[in-house]
Amino acid sequence: MTMTDAALTRIADALDRLSPPPAPAPSFAEAEAYVWHTAPDRLEPVRRVARVPLDQLVGIDRARDTLLANTLQFARGHAANNALLWGARGMGKSSLVKAVHAESVARGLPLVLVEISRDDLDSVGRLLAILGDSDRRFVLFADDLSFSSDDAQYKSLKAVLDGGLAGRPPNVVLYATSNRRHLMPRDMIDNERATAIHPGEAIEEKVSLSDRFGLWLGFHACGQDEYLAMIDGYCAAYGLEIDPDRLRAEAIEWQATRGARSGRVAWQFFTDLAGREGLAV
Repeated sequence: MTMTDAALTRIADALDRLSPPPAPAPSFAEAEAYVWHTAPDRLEPVRRVARVPLDQLVGIDRARDTLLANTLQFARGHAANNALLWGARGMGKSSLVKAVHAESVARGLPLVLVEISRDDLDSVGRLLAILGDSDRRFVLFADDLSFSSDDAQYKSLKAVLDGGLAGRPPNVVLYATSNRRHLMPRDMIDNERATAIHPGEAIEEKVSLSDRFGLWLGFHACGQDEYLAMIDGYCAAYGLEIDPDRLRAEAIEWQATRGARSGRVAWQFFTDLAGREGLAV
């Protein structure tokens, strides 16, 4: 081997290390859920999904029933909509997506959950090509989406929805969660309206992204009765017996120190209570 050949070989090896080849597509038989990673492209199986049973999600009955029905009909091979779950923090948006997936699998339906992070949205076309070649059906899950006014990542998301020549594979549906109904801050929308020559057109492209979801499911902050019902449900599910008056007083004190009520706050209180009572969760 000449010196030139050796140098070219070292350069090629260095390039392989910088940009390793994508991993082969999995069979999707080893797990019910996967996480998409890049550099190199690969689907990493999740052996144990962190989720809450569907019947423990209190105060979101309408959203629960709507998303479950949509998911079951998709898993059975029928038409279904992409879904945007938006609204208050800690009210079970992500938990609901994982719970309806678990319920579908429990009913014997071959549904796979694939999570993609917001930072990897520009690679979604490559992911769709992999999923589209499989005979499984997939819920593509994008959690906690939001975009700033100068963010171009939202354009990649359109490939999962309606955009592009190829469009979304028929065996893939997208469920996304966001604290914002239009996936971008309200003040940015108002600012672009105020400064644009054609205010209606200035933000149409960004706002229309949320319009591409067939289902909009809103989540709102819960009241005290719902908050306490969530905690009662956790106590019943884990067999924790406690004086009702004490439970109520401590639960109300806990949410007062947090300055908010939500499903997340209810679970945090129950976790603390269970630990003090010697219970593992």
